[in-house]
Amino acid sequence: MNRFRELVASERPLVLPGAHDALSALLIRQTGFKAFFIGGFPVAGVRHGLPDLGLLGLREFADAYRDILAVTDLPALVDADNGYGDVKNVVHTVRTLEALGAQALFFEDQVSPKRCGHIAGKAIVPAQEMAAKIRAAASERSNPDTFLIARTDAREVVGLDEALRRGEQYLRAGADGLFIESPMSVEEMARIGREFDVPLLANMLEGGRTPILRPAQLEELGFRIVIYGISLLMRATASMRETLADIASGELRLSGTGVSFDDYKRIVGIDEWTRIEDSYKA
Repeated sequence: MNRFRELVASERPLVLPGAHDALSALLIRQTGFKAFFIGGFPVAGVRHGLPDLGLLGLREFADAYRDILAVTDLPALVDADNGYGDVKNVVHTVRTLEALGAQALFFEDQVSPKRCGHIAGKAIVPAQEMAAKIRAAASERSNPDTFLIARTDAREVVGLDEALRRGEQYLRAGADGLFIESPMSVEEMARIGREFDVPLLANMLEGGRTPILRPAQLEELGFRIVIYGISLLMRATASMRETLADIASGELRLSGTGVSFDDYKRIVGIDEWTRIEDSYKA
């Protein structure tokens, strides 16, 4: 199994679907993806029924991430929010996520309480404060192979020029890659791609501020890592709502249109557990 750092170097680009629970992580692996992403926005909604507005901390997210990472050996990029405090909290966050099995993570320069990058009302910390967090994370990570991505939310707060300046500063502080959140147009994305010769991350968040592009288009713009972080969540939510409406109507028109019972059993590995059960019966 390739490691995340190796995939960033070899893939054009590295496409990461977002997993919001263990089942979605299983499906990502079975579909043939080489790595995946776990974000705070979908986990907050699926596990806690909450919006991504800084209501949850490291412990709540780590518990969810542990369950997801436990069912797959694919390399994962994990959302570390803003590190949940100062430099010591950032180091604790990095080491906690590494211990769970995360091979890559990003953290951002928002103040606490932070919020989803595509929700209004963000505020950012001084650039030097974020740079100190990056230096601490890069120097104190348990595994030197852990891939650290610095995210800046400066584009929406103070403009693209400042986001680019912060990106340069964060790279000098030791980040392995850069994530400039919420560019507003393809032209802005192209400018980001021209400015940096490092692994750049594009966030394809449906309904967000950034245009949704295909992986090949993003690679042409200079992006090496692409996350489709909420695509599975949005479709799963729509399907559940439609199914509930169908049940409530009494029509049951959707009955039998999901995966078959046998397919679902295969997805969750019933054959392997049945083999174990049969092999060791008393």
